[in-house]
Amino acid sequence: MKSKEVISALSALASEARLAVFRLLVKRGPAGFTPSELSGRLGVPAPTLSFHLKELVQAGLIAPRREGRNLYYSPNRERMDALVAFLTENCCSLADEACGADCRPLTAGVERKRA
Repeated sequence: MKSKEVISALSALASEARLAVFRLLVKRGPAGFTPSELSGRLGVPAPTLSFHLKELVQAGLIAPRREGRNLYYSPNRERMDALVAFLTENCCSLADEACGADCRPLTAGVERKRA
């Protein structure tokens, strides 16, 4: 993932309403929710929700799909994983030892540059 894409994704999430929409969609998973379901669950008016959904779609964090007459929004798992990977790709790379079970410094015996 490129820095510009990361900035776009983080900018899209830098809104309380969009963050709430995204987190609810992540909880729901691939099945997603319709805009009316999202509006009801979050208490966000339809026109406002439409704006927030558009921002999240443009950032690539969620994807719409049509099933018959209904439009469903669900999280874009690949984009979400890419964002998290970008943010954590250098986890503990400057540490003298591992920070945690899922975060390890570069392979043993490889000299790391000190900051």
